[in-house]
Amino acid sequence: MTRSTDVTIVGARLYFLPVTTRLPLKFGVETVTKVTVARACVTVANRSGQTAEGWGETPLSVQWVWPSQTGFEPRHEALKSFCARLVREWAGFRDWGHAMELGNDFLDHVLPKALRAFNAQREPAPQVPWLAALVCCSVFDLAIHDAYGKVNGLSTYRTYNGEFMNRDLSYWLQPAPGTDGSFRGTYPQDFLAQSPPTHLPAWHLVGGLDLLEPSELTGNEPNDGHPVLLEDWIRRDGLTCLKIKLRGNDAEWDYDRIVRVAEIAQRHAVDWLSADFNCTVTEPAYVNEMLDRLRDEHPRAYGMILYVEQPFPYELEQHPIDVRSVSARKPLFLDESAHDWRHVRIGRDLGWTGVALKTCKTQSGALLSCCWARAHGMTLMVQDLTNPMLAQVPHVLLAAHVGTIMGVETNAMQFYPEASGVEAAVHPGLHQRRAGQVDLSSIRGNGFGYRVDEIRRELPDAVIAV
Repeated sequence: MTRSTDVTIVGARLYFLPVTTRLPLKFGVETVTKVTVARACVTVANRSGQTAEGWGETPLSVQWVWPSQTGFEPRHEALKSFCARLVREWAGFRDWGHAMELGNDFLDHVLPKALRAFNAQREPAPQVPWLAALVCCSVFDLAIHDAYGKVNGLSTYRTYNGEFMNRDLSYWLQPAPGTDGSFRGTYPQDFLAQSPPTHLPAWHLVGGLDLLEPSELTGNEPNDGHPVLLEDWIRRDGLTCLKIKLRGNDAEWDYDRIVRVAEIAQRHAVDWLSADFNCTVTEPAYVNEMLDRLRDEHPRAYGMILYVEQPFPYELEQHPIDVRSVSARKPLFLDESAHDWRHVRIGRDLGWTGVALKTCKTQSGALLSCCWARAHGMTLMVQDLTNPMLAQVPHVLLAAHVGTIMGVETNAMQFYPEASGVEAAVHPGLHQRRAGQVDLSSIRGNGFGYRVDEIRRELPDAVIAV
């Protein structure tokens, strides 16, 4: 089947935008002080010959996508080089279809080959992992979804249905063994909110290096008009949801951190906490003992924990840990392990109960994971990759449309608020948190509703254009 709304790719450009953090952000055993934001522009044409440009963006968060003892700069340069390679791969991808179809075909058939070839050229240097490849690919995939809506004169989220898509979800998704139902005749729209909210509760990240009390101040903190202490963030932004970054290999430090953050939260009427163990835990007992101790010694703090995020290592096939004992205590969300819907299926079999979606793993893949998880009774969250500038728009749109357990994580305004100053002039409610929420009402128009023509950002020269 073909449709007049089908598109093909006719050009692509790539830009790199360097950003420096105002405060360090700890990921696992590494610390982020700077990041390169990759931005792509992809031009598509529909069957009527009309063309449109679409935009995608994500931080190349090296420490998150590629934890390694290898130095930062070699990994950083490898990700940038792989992004540049993908410009040519996407520009040479001449299939036609809906953005979902192009995106998932590329993920299934082109990206694995491109990554193998790239890594073969790098040997014996460390190999770029699949999660990093997904993040590099996501900027182009997001741009195609944006361009698809723009060339056809619609919000992209209005096109995830049988009126525009040539394939239903059964083309990609298979139900879990022993479950009823099939995906035949269903489309992403069947699993998305029909009236998405325009305001979302905002989760604030309490990083492992973030300061909690005035006694921790050294005098070297930035004096840029933005808060430093947790209490000041809560007061200024009206926060009601706090995500606590933990070490995962130091039980006393982690326990003390939860208790201290919970005490501050309770003084300021914060409603919810979540615990992120940074993928460094190797045994469920580590998490279980901590939760049980909180339940017994600090029951209010225990009750405030809405969910636990990804305590265990990234690769589920290599680390098939039965986590039912953890999810019996609190909802347990896949994040780094949820590369795609197949990994979500593996996670469900192991006892995970929720999925944290990220647009940086591609819009196409995130939607399939959403649909599979929803169909199998799993809860959803949308997590941040400290998304600044344009990256914030599809990030919050995904959260609004998939229906999360509670709002959306959003922390670019903590770690590099000035990076988004130009975009904030058009989308003020996206780049600040007020009354504990972000405001999506400025998003409008076709595609993802970026309103790029109104944003006065001067881009550097394209790294590569095809």
